[in-house]
Amino acid sequence: MSDDYEISSDPARLDAALVHHWLSTDAHWALGRSRDKQDRAIAGSLNFGAYDRVSGAQAGYARVVTDRATFAWLCDVYIDRAARGKGLGTALVAAVRDELEPYGVRRILLSTPDAHGVYAKIGFRGLAEPDEWMAYSYS
Repeated sequence: MSDDYEISSDPARLDAALVHHWLSTDAHWALGRSRDKQDRAIAGSLNFGAYDRVSGAQAGYARVVTDRATFAWLCDVYIDRAARGKGLGTALVAAVRDELEPYGVRRILLSTPDAHGVYAKIGFRGLAEPDEWMAYSYS
């Protein structure tokens, strides 16, 4: 990652309006998500931002739903289109992984249809026993 960016989990630095705009208009998994729903998701999660060191402008976001003890779900990873291609996504996810490690979280899960290469760079792999996992969907 370029030295032009820094990553922080300080919730006071998040630009919630910008995060909502990114996700609700440009992230296939969150298109149309309401601002209220996004704000509730932020409030109930551990959040990470990537910021330009000079201007302080937010350039990326990642959210983790976790108990900080046994389990974490990484979601809503987004890098601003103007900041892509600089390794920022990989650095952001590595920062998430590194922050969770001291808690002894046993696994971090995520779902992606198209970014396996980004996550594989820092150690994510397909499920070893996918037949053991189940999901419930309301829709």
